[in-house]
Amino acid sequence: MKANETVRKKVPLVHCITNYVTVNDVANALLACGGSPIMADDIDECADITAISQALVLNIGTLNQRTIASMIKSGKAANTNKIPVILDPVGAGASSLRNETTKRLLAEIQFTIIRGNLSEMSFIAGISSSTRGVDSSEEDQNNDAPAIAKAVAQKYHCVCVITGAVDIVTDGTRMARIHNGVPAMSKITGTGCMLSGIIGAYAGALEDPFQAACHAVISMGLAGEISYEKHQKTGTGSLHIGIIDALSQIDDAILEERRKITYEANC
Repeated sequence: MKANETVRKKVPLVHCITNYVTVNDVANALLACGGSPIMADDIDECADITAISQALVLNIGTLNQRTIASMIKSGKAANTNKIPVILDPVGAGASSLRNETTKRLLAEIQFTIIRGNLSEMSFIAGISSSTRGVDSSEEDQNNDAPAIAKAVAQKYHCVCVITGAVDIVTDGTRMARIHNGVPAMSKITGTGCMLSGIIGAYAGALEDPFQAACHAVISMGLAGEISYEKHQKTGTGSLHIGIIDALSQIDDAILEERRKITYEANC
């Protein structure tokens, strides 16, 4: 069975403790790609919800002490139950709270997939970074994305995804470069958060986290392309809604036809 078909057949329940700016977008993106979202961040129920889910997504976009505690508790519950955990370290490198929280999460939880931009991943890799709020900075664009991704994957025994003009996915041994997507996606709040949620759906439905991440990244990039083809003259509001529409319609045939991916072995 192919990846998109598998997600839609299994309808994985994805527990998200995520950015409240984009929580509705994440939920709709998950529904569109075939997953089932649940957003439960109270510490009295978060571990129970994680235990019945097929994936957990932790997004530090709008941090507070209450949700940090819930993230730790849910992450440990996911590890105990062998449920894949995805980290979106939004703005890592931008503030002491984000930096210390990212370090704590990485120390206390085994992550399956970590997805972020080049500045965020540079911080996680221990390389000098200059995060511009929640966006990757121009100063970091000269950092070696494949090398940083490989370093993060090997250090934390996970799949690392660095999103940008060319998306990098690696498990430390295999590496993929994905060229799908359009620059206009960066003008919409939440495309990264949506992608992290979608990665959760694929990770919850597929056995190989590397392939799960690749298929999710391709699907999100394709959704951006398809929406842009229809709405480039209309504006970013239509582009935003068009991405959700496209996610709901992309199947494995479209993915196979339009994907732009190259693989490297023994990276």
